[in-house]
Amino acid sequence: MGEVSKKDLLRKLLKGIETGDPEAARVVNEARYVQHNPQTHEGSEGLAVLFARLAKTNPKVRFIRVFEDGDYAFAHNEYDFSSVRAAFEVFRFEDGQAVEHWDNIQPLPGPNPSGRGMLDGITEIADLDRTEENRTRVRDFVETVLIGREMARLDEFVVADLIQHDPDLPDGVQAFAAALADPVALRHERLHKVLAEGNFALAMCEGWRGGDHTSFYHLFRLDQGRIVEHWDTVETIAPRSEWKNDNGKF
Repeated sequence: MGEVSKKDLLRKLLKGIETGDPEAARVVNEARYVQHNPQTHEGSEGLAVLFARLAKTNPKVRFIRVFEDGDYAFAHNEYDFSSVRAAFEVFRFEDGQAVEHWDNIQPLPGPNPSGRGMLDGITEIADLDRTEENRTRVRDFVETVLIGREMARLDEFVVADLIQHDPDLPDGVQAFAAALADPVALRHERLHKVLAEGNFALAMCEGWRGGDHTSFYHLFRLDQGRIVEHWDTVETIAPRSEWKNDNGKF
């Protein structure tokens, strides 16, 4: 038998939330696990016990897109834990076990002005030979346009008929530009990671929204070096005094 893929390990781990399967917890090296969800205690409750407790609430975990990038696997998911949410989950693996975790989760509203949901759209991974090119392209876009605010260069990176899954925006580059134009309403300050596989790249960013310290996760689909489809989750980062571990959101 060959090595289990990190995608399959991620699926097994997160499905354990739904099933309560204690085997799912074995995916994690709890002795080395670094938790970056500020609302989650670290080391206070074994994962097998946690999963068994959560499973009693009848949660649902639905995988929409799952990717692998070197030591990382990351997923775009729908959760139903008393309310429906869209989520990005990111895990770093060492020696076949998860040792570090990040996420970004927000409530899942109805369709946006173009009738699109936060999770629908293309799921097929293609252009594996362009992974690094697309990673670099997204990094340049975030640093130049989102952080550097060189809005005149937006068209270099994004097609005019952008397919938009942000819950508040319609399709098209013009609506995207208008949303990004107000630095008080929306401000990206730092890019922490770009993870990529083929024609998809996930940018994990930090900034501010309406005065609130905020985590922005942007998933982009690229074609011929330009962004053609966009998904995101936006989550307010709790004040430091409310964190349940000391690892930080990023």
